[in-house]
Amino acid sequence: MGRPLVFAHRGASYDLPEHTLAAYLRALDEGADGLECDVRLTRDGHLVCVHDRRLDRTSNGRGRVSGRTLAELEALDFGSWHPSCALPDGDEVLDESHTRLLTLERLLDAVLAAGRPVRLLVETKHPARHGRDVERRLVTLLRRYGLTEPRPGHPVQVTVMSFSLLAVRRIRELTPALPTVLLLEALPGRLRLGRLPFGTRIAGPGIVLVRARPDLVPALRAAGNQVYVWTVNDPADLDLVAAAGVDGVITDRPAQALARLSEGSPS
Repeated sequence: MGRPLVFAHRGASYDLPEHTLAAYLRALDEGADGLECDVRLTRDGHLVCVHDRRLDRTSNGRGRVSGRTLAELEALDFGSWHPSCALPDGDEVLDESHTRLLTLERLLDAVLAAGRPVRLLVETKHPARHGRDVERRLVTLLRRYGLTEPRPGHPVQVTVMSFSLLAVRRIRELTPALPTVLLLEALPGRLRLGRLPFGTRIAGPGIVLVRARPDLVPALRAAGNQVYVWTVNDPADLDLVAAAGVDGVITDRPAQALARLSEGSPS
């Protein structure tokens, strides 16, 4: 068995501001097999790549993402909080790719322009003010790009993820061919070990859960599921999930993960 797929968590987000185009382009340059992003809806219905419900942590704005229009969000700085954007002198100017809000549409354009196969994991965030409209708008956008079902030979493959059981079910109802991941921070009480709902065939447990339940990955794989683990940065954790035979790792440091995982892969 070869090494797991490496997905860049919000881009190369250890080195550059998360969810910026610069972070995603860095991850592609480093050879990541895929990218991971979170999406939320703006007040006027645009899908933007922002993790938190509120703007405070990753921008110079305040309040909820869902309460702002796209134009209002694009006026904010989404990068200067990150250590990589601390400039040593006043003469240097950061490229806007380091600080500008990233829409999902722009990210899709960048992935399609990469010139090589790229897998994109899109997480819909819940609870959300717009509820089911997040999945509806996402499917509409993916359909416009011809990405609502896997196509042999197409360079871009999209998979939708969520911690929300309802969100996963909505995606399956809207476009059954689109692969889905059920993200797991803990084991849902009503789910049997190894079983996933609504036709989902990929589990997304966190590394803390994988450490706490060494029986989880074997049970999931024995039931015929794939397993993508988040967020795996520590070398010992990379060794752990590789030994467990997971299919993918989601990491803030794709270059380091690729180097570590490649050490143990068959040539």
